[in-house]
Amino acid sequence: MELSHLVQSSQVENVRMCCPLIPPVTGTLCVSSHHLILSANPVEGTKQENMLKSKESGKDGELRSSSGTVTLKCKDLQVIDLEIPDMEETFNVARSVQALSKLDNISLSYPFFFRPAGCKLGKGWPRDTMETFYHKLKAQTDAWRLSHVNENFKVCPSYPEKIIVPVSCSDYSLRRSAAFRQGRRFPVLSYYHPRSRTVLLRSAQPLVGPNQHCSGDDEMLLDAALMGNLRGFIIDIRTEQEAKQARSSGGGTENKERYPKWSVLYRPLVRGQALHSSLTRLVGTCYDTYLGRNHWLSKLQASQWLSHIKEALSTAGLAAECIEREGTSVLIHGEEGANNTLMVTSLAQVILSPDCRTMVGFQDLIEREWLQAGHPFQLRCARSGWAQGRLQQESPNFLLFLDCCWQLAHQFPMAMEFNEKLLCTLATHAYSSEYGTFLCNNEKERNIYKVREKTHSLWGTLNSFRQRKSLINPVYQGNPLAIWPSVAPQSIQLWEGFFLRYLIPKEHREMSWQRTWELIGEDPY
Repeated sequence: MELSHLVQSSQVENVRMCCPLIPPVTGTLCVSSHHLILSANPVEGTKQENMLKSKESGKDGELRSSSGTVTLKCKDLQVIDLEIPDMEETFNVARSVQALSKLDNISLSYPFFFRPAGCKLGKGWPRDTMETFYHKLKAQTDAWRLSHVNENFKVCPSYPEKIIVPVSCSDYSLRRSAAFRQGRRFPVLSYYHPRSRTVLLRSAQPLVGPNQHCSGDDEMLLDAALMGNLRGFIIDIRTEQEAKQARSSGGGTENKERYPKWSVLYRPLVRGQALHSSLTRLVGTCYDTYLGRNHWLSKLQASQWLSHIKEALSTAGLAAECIEREGTSVLIHGEEGANNTLMVTSLAQVILSPDCRTMVGFQDLIEREWLQAGHPFQLRCARSGWAQGRLQQESPNFLLFLDCCWQLAHQFPMAMEFNEKLLCTLATHAYSSEYGTFLCNNEKERNIYKVREKTHSLWGTLNSFRQRKSLINPVYQGNPLAIWPSVAPQSIQLWEGFFLRYLIPKEHREMSWQRTWELIGEDPY
């Protein structure tokens, strides 16, 4: 398929681009398969702008009636208006953009065509494989092993090929446990806490069903994960009523009689369409420039986004507290175990582990707990905070996770080695990127499309010397202790650096960042 066939007008003259914080620019608009390129007119700019102003003021009724505007609401939340002199060209540009932004074939997306100068394919791939993570674990305990039971993704299509499980569990038992979990996502190791010698596990819900089905292999797997401890906690991120209702469709939660060493705690987190609707309300509020202060604050509260941050941090804090202070192992799951489950396990590790708060460790965490663990980025990030309507697959779980990390960095300004720019960069690339890192829904799909062989890795670029320098926190001091977030109302704040970055001038932020580097005696560049 030739994408150029979808372009109805490849070049349009005298287009005026307007967006917040940037002076209007008039020039020639070029529409290509993956880009809109506006080439500013040099000398004639003033004359053309006067002509456009004349049209806008109504001096030329015929020209004004035939002009139009295309408003682009981008996935990074930027809003761009393209004022086009000809109405037919306006429709052509709009139809071209609409067709090119709804491609179903992943191999036609821009990362497969992006070839930056001086970069070779393969740089940054792979990133922190499960085997590398296992070698770090093996130096601390010999109670776990690296299993290849999922080789060629034949047991669980959304898990990586290598997973870490208790050494006493055979691959045969793992297959039987997988058959008892939704999506065959059986319990696997997410994090080992060396001080308390307890673990954080994740899985999907058990397939208990209305007939109270059970699996001896699944019970044995969870008992083995306790490593001799007397008890553990299962944090079900649904309401108790939702877990009971799931039985009617074959799901449910662990039966206390079958798992006597495990106690179930219900800590519901919003998900799916409800979470996406919260994001769209927040974005709409941020970009409504006509709201008064009080009305703006009430709409911010009504979006409930900050409440979702509070609940996510509270649940992750509970899991971390069970491990650090109670000395108990924890299993996290909801239904699928690939969305909010990953958010809770990731946040708990940021709270507990100083390694996850470093530049490299945080990237490893995202690779391990989101990409390799099978978060369906292609489905969840298909549309951004501008998308309206009843969307079935979209859910900003990863964006909520990054926002929670920003809250932690804001409350503990010296605890993170990276700065806000890294979090904004990751949020942007998760929704739209020239790199292949966040493509597809799991490792199996990335293998099918040969993403590692045919696209560039975002990690390879972020870890280049110049890029890394701009992402480092200048006041970072490694903290070996856990960082416990405050979820008091006055502690949770709007992430202005992301949601308002195209509305509020950022010069003062950049000057502050540069001045901080100067005070510690280093050149930020």
